[in-house]
Amino acid sequence: MVTHPGRGLHGQAVEELGRRIIRGDYPPGSVVDPIKFETELGVSKTVVREAMRVLASKGLLESKQKRGTTIRPRADWNLLDSDLLRWQGSSAPTDAFLEDLAEVRAIVEPAGARLAATRRTASDLDAMRHALEAMAAAGTDADAMVEADLAFHRALLDAAHNELLSRMEVVIEAGLRVRDRIVHGARHFSDSIPVHQELLDAVEAGDPDAAVAAVESLLAQASDDLAAVRAGDDERDGDEVATDTLPKEAP
Repeated sequence: MVTHPGRGLHGQAVEELGRRIIRGDYPPGSVVDPIKFETELGVSKTVVREAMRVLASKGLLESKQKRGTTIRPRADWNLLDSDLLRWQGSSAPTDAFLEDLAEVRAIVEPAGARLAATRRTASDLDAMRHALEAMAAAGTDADAMVEADLAFHRALLDAAHNELLSRMEVVIEAGLRVRDRIVHGARHFSDSIPVHQELLDAVEAGDPDAAVAAVESLLAQASDDLAAVRAGDDERDGDEVATDTLPKEAP
């Protein structure tokens, strides 16, 4: 069974079954067999039952008499659930998923920055500064950079002082985490600290238009970096295919 440090058997079962469903191992409408899960995961009937109950609450499963437990249509899934967002982005995110995340960020973050520039408090600015300092200190540590970047954007949304907007953090975090994991893992990306500094300066100065412009520059840079990395991956895949199809020399 795939292990997840710091999580109990119940949490591990939820993670594993959730990832499988999101990945498409079990198509919508298919019947799932709890006994098979018990055997494959090496866990008890109670653990599987509780895991399936959690997944049902996320809209992934439904149980009916005589039909058993089936995978619900994707339209019924709670796609804004933090676990579902994480599962979609944790393995090999599709282009459609990445585009959806980018579009949501382009809608939410400029609006958040505009509000933050007029509503930020001293503690909000401190949180953004500390996150920016952590980004600078991260150097080539990709994990540290990702966490610092997340903290900065979380602080930006919080500075808008809109509870509903702050809840969009789950989508922003998913988009950032996937993008940063791909880009920073490749170790060739633009220096994003200057544009983050511009954003912080605009919010501190109380300039909504400058804050929006800085966010839009940041999102454009993020999109360009991701496109460059994925284009590089495609080129390498093409080289491998070309090599594999070269005629063999005669012995």
